[in-house]
Amino acid sequence: MSQSYAVRFGLGIMLIFAATFGFMSIAQIAQADTITSGELLPEDFGEATGLGTGELQDTVGYIIRAALGFLGIIAVVIILIGGFKWMTASGSEEKVQEAQKLIVAGIIGLAIILSAYAIASFVIDQLVTATTQ
Repeated sequence: MSQSYAVRFGLGIMLIFAATFGFMSIAQIAQADTITSGELLPEDFGEATGLGTGELQDTVGYIIRAALGFLGIIAVVIILIGGFKWMTASGSEEKVQEAQKLIVAGIIGLAIILSAYAIASFVIDQLVTATTQ
């Protein structure tokens, strides 16, 4: 019992130390001077490495749209698999119920993906307009 208490006490001390160190480092970062991107990397870094020179907001938007598009394709494929299983069920109630579950899951997934796309588009558009002003 006393060994468990010693372990808990040691972990508590380490947690307090880590939290204190973290808050101190955040305070130092907050007090640091503003660093521009030109000071970190040369202006032609994107062209020299082939990474591109587009804005970060646009790049994040492209990545999110591509990921959500891929997930949308997966949801449609799940719906199609459910439809195929339903058509080949041959009147078996178990197979029909399994197919209906797949179709419902695909539709719910598609609704979630579409709402995530709408939210992400709204947030990215707001970030772009906020940073260009």
